[in-house]
Amino acid sequence: MRDAQESGNAISRHTFDLSGKTALVTGAGSGLGSQFSGALSSAGAKVLCIDLNIESASRTADRLKSLGGAARALSCDVCSSNSVERMSRELGSDAVDILVNNAGIVSRARRTHEISEDEWDRVLDVNLKGTFLCSKAIIPIMLAGHGGSIINLASVLGLRGYYPQFPAVSANYFASKAGIVGLTKQLAVEYAADGIRANVICPAFHEGTALGAEWRSLRSPEEANAFARSIDQRTPMGRKGRPEELDGLIVYLAGNASSYVTGQVFSHDGGWTAA
Repeated sequence: MRDAQESGNAISRHTFDLSGKTALVTGAGSGLGSQFSGALSSAGAKVLCIDLNIESASRTADRLKSLGGAARALSCDVCSSNSVERMSRELGSDAVDILVNNAGIVSRARRTHEISEDEWDRVLDVNLKGTFLCSKAIIPIMLAGHGGSIINLASVLGLRGYYPQFPAVSANYFASKAGIVGLTKQLAVEYAADGIRANVICPAFHEGTALGAEWRSLRSPEEANAFARSIDQRTPMGRKGRPEELDGLIVYLAGNASSYVTGQVFSHDGGWTAA
């Protein structure tokens, strides 16, 4: 009985421990990327904070180091193959055990027939192509290190449509996030035998995110308030999520706690997709 208890205690101590692992987080300079970086650092991982804005990435890295963590900031435009390749070379001897493809953008909300080709391309480039390029660059590092965990950020809006009788989010965003779900499933089956897992988190609407701030900047206060009310009414829990509520899920998917989990879609949505 004592052996069983000791084994159980050992599991509880180490299952969520990321000590000795290195995590690379894109879009780490603000919002959910900064939140994820903090959660992974708190679990013991060294965090490579990647952002187009090196000042923002450095602020996140400095914050983690001030709390006793190990972190490093690098600049990268995730939708540029040259920039991603340069970033991967700058990693030097840093292995990457955990890749969090978090960087993403939105465009002004329009109905599909009103979306310009440039708006379509920009959102698909950052959200979907960026996830592909970063995965393509980091997977060889994981293969050399005999495994790893890829965590891609999609959205509940990649799982079903939403039109509360006014343009809320444009179809280019929906398409990019649905593409990330499909890409994640393919990565999972292609690399399962190599010890690389790939899963996708589909958050609903969370307060205090950089993406939310970008969305509000493109709308009038009246439009933003109407959208916020529509979200709360649509969500069974009656509220938006809080960024810190994702901490446990990101740490779970990053480490040994989810060692037999791959190709899965995790909706973090207050009941949105169940309703």
